[in-house]
Amino acid sequence: MVALKIFHYQAITLLLPEMLRGMFLGLRAFRYPKVTINYPFEKGPLGPRFRGEHALRRYPTGEERCIACKLCEAACPAQAITIEADSRSDFSRRTTRYDIDMTKCIFCGLCQEACPVDAIVEGPNFEYSVSTREELFYNKDKLLNNGDRWEYEIAHNTSSDNSYR
Repeated sequence: MVALKIFHYQAITLLLPEMLRGMFLGLRAFRYPKVTINYPFEKGPLGPRFRGEHALRRYPTGEERCIACKLCEAACPAQAITIEADSRSDFSRRTTRYDIDMTKCIFCGLCQEACPVDAIVEGPNFEYSVSTREELFYNKDKLLNNGDRWEYEIAHNTSSDNSYR
């Protein structure tokens, strides 16, 4: 009887039922289609609330949206945004300098939430690797170019996300 218990213990130890269950699980996976994507050539879907590269938007007339209220600068916990403003002849305020230090940015989205006119947004672009650190200091021109480049996707994401705001 003792020998039978020892044999049973040895059989369970040697056969490793967990390993067999894992092998059968792997064999069952052959029946289903693969879920891996070939990244550089295929891209997975991004949600409408994805926070990627920053962009400054324009109105459909071409005028920039930013009214220099500096709420985004005040809301930024990393103090990555710097704004300088000037009055125009029609007594409206516009930015003369809008800089974001992307090395400080923590992509929290508070600048986007603080903006009353949806001027600064975090767009759908996540592929913006650079070779030098200086390229991560975004000025107003680069931010406006990003906004022009990604306007269709940004407008679509904003409209699909409006019901949650």
